[in-house]
Amino acid sequence: MSPSHSNIDTSPGAASAADVEVQASDEAAGMHSALVLAEQSAASAREAQLRALAELDNVRKRAQRDIESAQRYALERFAAELLPARDSLELATQSSAQADAAGLIAGQQATLQLLDKAFVKFSIVRFDPHGAVFDPSLHEAVVAQDSTSVAPGVVLQVLQSGYQLNGRLLRPARVIVARAPAVAAPDA
Repeated sequence: MSPSHSNIDTSPGAASAADVEVQASDEAAGMHSALVLAEQSAASAREAQLRALAELDNVRKRAQRDIESAQRYALERFAAELLPARDSLELATQSSAQADAAGLIAGQQATLQLLDKAFVKFSIVRFDPHGAVFDPSLHEAVVAQDSTSVAPGVVLQVLQSGYQLNGRLLRPARVIVARAPAVAAPDA
């Protein structure tokens, strides 16, 4: 044996301990690199989550602004459609001193046509329940009047027409409703 080989332990247990130490060192390095990759992946996922949250917040704020704008300007188109009717009424008022009755009537009819056109455009429907059975969800009974010509509960006269917007009641029709005449008590 040479002197350089005399310090090397050749026993079977000594060689495996060195191998275990090298393996442990390799495993530690592998775990460290896996930890670094996991941390990078977590940081990337966190960044993506923050971007998604920011985008969601922006969408929510944009939707809120759109809702506020829609509420604020919902009547803008309808109001623009009413302006010609207002202009027509203003012109009629200014020229009423010089106009004859027929001219005033024609102006009023033209104004009503302008309003009707605006109502049609925005799905506002006028209803006249004359002769219909009284419906408290559509009619407001102002007076009940004795009648022998129609059945009780039927609309005799319409004082103000009712209006609906897309099938939803805007204003009930104000009506006079028929009732059965009171029976006179026999005189004693």
